[in-house]
Amino acid sequence: MENTPPIRLAVLASAGGTTLQNLLDRIDDGRLRAQVVAVVSNNPSAFALERGRRAGIAVHVVERRQISREEFSRRLFDHCRQARADLVCMAGFLQLIQVPDDFLGRVMNIHPALIPAFCGKGFYGHHVHEAALAYGVKITGCTVHFADNEYDHGPIILQRTAPVRDDDTAESLAERVFAQECEAYPEAITLFAQGRLKIEGRRVKISAVTASGGS
Repeated sequence: MENTPPIRLAVLASAGGTTLQNLLDRIDDGRLRAQVVAVVSNNPSAFALERGRRAGIAVHVVERRQISREEFSRRLFDHCRQARADLVCMAGFLQLIQVPDDFLGRVMNIHPALIPAFCGKGFYGHHVHEAALAYGVKITGCTVHFADNEYDHGPIILQRTAPVRDDDTAESLAERVFAQECEAYPEAITLFAQGRLKIEGRRVKISAVTASGGS
């Protein structure tokens, strides 16, 4: 695998870009064999864009206002194509997209809960953790999944758990879940890069590594 070029990632982000920063940090320290080749946001004020600029990455803004979801998605994925992205990583991207045929099975999302709990339209950021606390769950976590044309709906790649404590606030719970996200997303990207993910209906099967390091 070391003889193959790093996987090329396009990252879609709407806000601060903490997930993007985690990927960049892991690439820099060698824990993730990848290259972020584009950062695209629907929000011209997103700090994720600044993170991309500081890292020398091409950044783009595609605003959702006054255009259809189809046109919005077309413009987003045009940037991904131009950057020759192998995989598109949604990282706190708060818009519903339409995945084009040539990117089916090549778009990932991470959600700060154990799907199918606390997911779907309106469940993002602190809203997710507030809902988990209000429901009284004892365990929450994060989910990495392939994105489709519905919110938080595509086939699940992997999940990591985090305990919910009696004295938790949405903020403290978010920190504990984000620590799991920081491990889960790079792991899923690596599995994809190694060709070890196979989508069968709603299931994603993960193949073992062979002696030669491939699938």
